[in-house]
Amino acid sequence: MTTMSDVVQPLVSIVLGTYNRRTFLESTIASLRASQIDQPYEIIVVDGGSTDGTIDWLVAQRDIITIVQHNRETIGETTRRKRSWGYFMNLGFKCAEGRYICLISDDSVVHPDTIANGVRRFDRELGQGRRLGALAFYWRSWPAEDRYRVGITLSNKLFVNHGLFLRDAVEEAGWIDEDRYSFYCADGDLSLKIWNSGFAIDACEDALLEHFEDADIGLRQGNLASLEADRRNYTARWTGIYFDPSSPVLGGWIYLDGVQTRNANHLFPPIAATGISPPERKRRVPALLKKCVSRSMQKLVNLLK
Repeated sequence: MTTMSDVVQPLVSIVLGTYNRRTFLESTIASLRASQIDQPYEIIVVDGGSTDGTIDWLVAQRDIITIVQHNRETIGETTRRKRSWGYFMNLGFKCAEGRYICLISDDSVVHPDTIANGVRRFDRELGQGRRLGALAFYWRSWPAEDRYRVGITLSNKLFVNHGLFLRDAVEEAGWIDEDRYSFYCADGDLSLKIWNSGFAIDACEDALLEHFEDADIGLRQGNLASLEADRRNYTARWTGIYFDPSSPVLGGWIYLDGVQTRNANHLFPPIAATGISPPERKRRVPALLKKCVSRSMQKLVNLLK
């Protein structure tokens, strides 16, 4: 008979959200299952009400905790998110039982040593008495980029796009903001709250992640619609703390040089499954992001004048 004393507590809780990306999600999960983690871990997937067979697939996976939160509603010809990305992801974060919460996307894959290297680095830092709250993975946009990077946000503070969080630090910081941001800036905001709570954030040079940013162009266009408002709320939230309106610099990237780009072709689903040719894939999303970010930044600068 199994007793509560036989239950193994996970050290790492891997949390990701998904919506109608079953093909990519399966590749993400396959990369997690192939990870060289020598500690107990759990996988938590929060589904936004997928209609492409994702939910049926998820509930058949015995090693995945599935949370279904129907997060899309259609009014006329417009489909929108009912609740924010922060609300959506907090469902998984608060459910997590691990000491560490690993945040990745459903259009990304990790290399076999990524999470294991991150956990070892986190354990070592904490063991030396360091008050470390998060550890960013270096990532690249596959296959368009050949350099891995991590992001810096307001006041040149490192933030986590993908990586590990100390669960206690996230809880002390007050979890992800569910009200200020629709989709963008909530990850940067969480990172700043962790910094503001007295924790540090580092990047792990041997924890690499591949992110396929244009897995769903239509969904990405919908997300970008909230970029301007989210950034305006972000700078207002941190004005006088980490943001100076007289010098409106929102951040940038730190690139990992001297590291050979790893082959990721075998980790992703076949290109044909995306419905986007390689030349078109390299052109569409960078152009869309550049256009939206430039317009948003100019309006933000005008507002701050």
